[in-house]
Amino acid sequence: MKPINDGHVAKPGLAVVEIAAADDETAFAVQELLATQWAIAPADRTTHEPGEPGVRLRCHLDLRQQPEA
Repeated sequence: MKPINDGHVAKPGLAVVEIAAADDETAFAVQELLATQWAIAPADRTTHEPGEPGVRLRCHLDLRQQPEA
């Protein structure tokens, strides 16, 4: 995965969440769960690192905003 950009965590309330899961379905389910509580910039794909188990997904949260309905 690419390094975390300073802008993604530049202010209190901004966070980068990296999800490690066994499969895409699980990773996207966790992302959806986060999106019900906070404003989120969702990821549209997972990544898999050769030699590492499962997949990873990185999304960006803004705890200062409510999620869109």
